[in-house]
Amino acid sequence: MRKSVLSALVVAIVLGGGATLSDLTVRATATELVSSTHRAAAVVPKPVCIRAATATAPLICHPWRQVDTWFRPVPAILTTSFAPNAAVPTVVAYAAWVRTDATVLALYLGIKGPGPTTLNRGPQAVPATAVGRLLATFNSGFYEADGPAGFYAHQTLYHPMVDGLATVVRYANGHVNITRWTGGATPGPQIVMARQNLQLLVNNYRPTLASNDNQLWGVTLGGVSAVWRTAIGVDANGNLLYVAAPAQTSSSLAQILVQLHVVRAMELDINPEWPIFVTYGGPGARGASLFVPNPNQVPNRFLTPSTKDFFAVFISRRPGEPQPW
Repeated sequence: MRKSVLSALVVAIVLGGGATLSDLTVRATATELVSSTHRAAAVVPKPVCIRAATATAPLICHPWRQVDTWFRPVPAILTTSFAPNAAVPTVVAYAAWVRTDATVLALYLGIKGPGPTTLNRGPQAVPATAVGRLLATFNSGFYEADGPAGFYAHQTLYHPMVDGLATVVRYANGHVNITRWTGGATPGPQIVMARQNLQLLVNNYRPTLASNDNQLWGVTLGGVSAVWRTAIGVDANGNLLYVAAPAQTSSSLAQILVQLHVVRAMELDINPEWPIFVTYGGPGARGASLFVPNPNQVPNRFLTPSTKDFFAVFISRRPGEPQPW
């Protein structure tokens, strides 16, 4: 890729601040973007386009916005919100995109979650030594008591892995993936983090057959079928997409993930209390803000010990580095 093209793209991103990013590919071909040092193609995920109520109505496209404007040289956290069903505009989904080649995805235990263990539970909060490079935090999955599921972090296996379950994995080479686990009870040396929760919700860009059976996807508050649900998916460039939305069944949540162009996805926590995605307006966790508007949560939730386990996203220093602890 010519230096002038890359420089123009980076300058556009840096100067854009909270500007939309959907127009930044106009002057660069797909080949140029993919071959760049910073994988610039991955910086500009597709806008989320939803068709209005009728089949002949125009698409309404929702661009992504950079929230970590203090991080250079490329955006690492982008967010957007949209009504996944144009016929119900009051139900809004909140989506965040996480650039994986510039970040560390870390997993931390809470005081109670994912479940009892005699092993060291770690800081149970964002470690103070890494707050300076904290980009985002968000909720994890179910308690282990709600169904056996693997939990591996900081070279420690807190709960054995279970074959067949959906798993978010970070590898020693820095890559992140969501996959159907087939590696047995103990992760191999190529894996530095793994968290399981139920089975795959989306596979090969399509909802799984199991996504149609709402009873497979957790006990809901009050026994209603449609509640707040959260999920995490991986796109074709290996980047992560988090989504939270109210009034969702397992099937409608899967459809939202398809709208976000994920390859594979897994459900995370559900019910009104737990959805949370926090962004930070500056280094040192300054300007903490709830991207998902949940009155049951507070922006500094994970800066002090948390009840449940959670994920944190940090600026990366090198591929595959150990998570802060």
